[in-house]
Amino acid sequence: MKINKFLSIAVISSGLVFGSCTNDLDTVPLDKTVATSEIVFDNPDSYKEFLAKLYGSLTLTGQRGPFGLPEITNPDEGETSFLRMYFTAQEITTDEVICAWGDAGLNEYRGHNWSAQNKYIQLLYQRIFINIAFCNEYIKEVSKRKDGLSGTLKDDVTQYLAEARFMRSLLYYFAIDLYGNVPFVTEENVAGAFLPEQISRADLFTYIETELKAIMPDLAAAGTNEYARADQGAASLLLAKLYLNAEVYLGAGNKKYTEAITYCNNIIGSGAYELHDKYNELFLADNHLRRKEIILPIAEDGINGQNYGGVTYIVHAGTGGTQNTLEQFGVVSPWNGNRVTQSFVNKFPDVTGDLDQRAMFYTDGQTLDIQNPLLFTEGYLNTKYKNITSTGTAGKDQTFVDTDFPLFRFADVYLIYAEAVLRGGSGGDLTTALKYVNLIRERAYGNTTGNITAEQLTLPFILDERARELNWEAQRRTDLIRFGAFTGNSYKWNWKGGIKEGVGTDAKNDVFPIPASDLAVNTNLEQNTGY
Repeated sequence: MKINKFLSIAVISSGLVFGSCTNDLDTVPLDKTVATSEIVFDNPDSYKEFLAKLYGSLTLTGQRGPFGLPEITNPDEGETSFLRMYFTAQEITTDEVICAWGDAGLNEYRGHNWSAQNKYIQLLYQRIFINIAFCNEYIKEVSKRKDGLSGTLKDDVTQYLAEARFMRSLLYYFAIDLYGNVPFVTEENVAGAFLPEQISRADLFTYIETELKAIMPDLAAAGTNEYARADQGAASLLLAKLYLNAEVYLGAGNKKYTEAITYCNNIIGSGAYELHDKYNELFLADNHLRRKEIILPIAEDGINGQNYGGVTYIVHAGTGGTQNTLEQFGVVSPWNGNRVTQSFVNKFPDVTGDLDQRAMFYTDGQTLDIQNPLLFTEGYLNTKYKNITSTGTAGKDQTFVDTDFPLFRFADVYLIYAEAVLRGGSGGDLTTALKYVNLIRERAYGNTTGNITAEQLTLPFILDERARELNWEAQRRTDLIRFGAFTGNSYKWNWKGGIKEGVGTDAKNDVFPIPASDLAVNTNLEQNTGY
């Protein structure tokens, strides 16, 4: 079940809020539709129900879907979905996605000329920190009750708290990656009005690392938790990602590739995960059945999780033109937005998928060359995500999708291992790295014809292979930055910097600015260099 089909929605929609959201924490509210934390946790089920809220907030936009009670004010509530804004930041700024909509903020993403006033940068920042606030409130309220519990409930709640701390660490990981030095708040200082202090990227790195190691024993063993909930496999992969990017977050020379390999080995050695034999089935409406490979998804449900963000956005925004979207994708009303660049297409040996099955392109009525980035029929379409099951049936709703987003995948573990070995980490070897990469390619090609040799296993190859394997999975910006290819002149893709041939861009763009709206109210914050 997808977190018991978004168990939190029934609770949140009925008006329940945490205690600190009321005006007087020591008073039972007169409004009988509002329950303070002093009342709501009288029901043992509430511990899990509110945990589900933390997971659901990675895609949901408010207290009632698909719109009407938003958590963040914005003319388009769908734009306040974390996954929608994260995908936009990680993909539209790169060679993997180009959008036809022409919104000012999206044009700035394509041109690498964003500012602290960019709406999309602000919405993503707001969503990250409101979700951190949800985690802090949960941890605070549940921690003070845990010792009063007993038996199975206490054991369950101990694990729930570990998961809430994982979720907070995950959100701070997004913050360190996107914004660098950010405001920092935990459950220790959530009460009352105050201006959060800014934490350095290095100190936040240490905090995330320490938290993940501390909670590891209280998490479910790898592969054993309920679907769409974090376990030791997810925490290990988050640590591996953190360590892989340590030189970005801590500065050149701060290498932690050995540590990345250690946690990859932990995941692989658990025996809980494996590559699913059909790549395309990882992105369909029943991909919850692929939990052997999908270590941690962002769960979607076309009935119980309706919103105009999440994978609903990814599917709709990437469809249009001559496509029969209902028949081919299980959705109505294409949005005619996102396509791929020619630079990305050229990373595949063919566009038909006859060789590499990860080449999922729709070309009918679409040109490969993009002369006008605002013309949807220019640029091939990516057909990776569908609201259709592996048996060919459509999802439960033809507007809101059932397709989960594979936030953490086992294939990524193999690729992290190989890259960390190539970058000099110990605890692994090139022979094993080559084996892991070729396992991924054997699935993509259906046989060994796409296998590479030891001489071909290089860092540039890994960067391109990550694009082929993990495209449209919100990893590309982070990968390009780690390889020194996001800004500057070392890699120029079509329309990078707003120029058709591509142009080098300013290194300051390797982190987004702290939004001007937050700087205006929090005098403890300093803007990132160059903005």
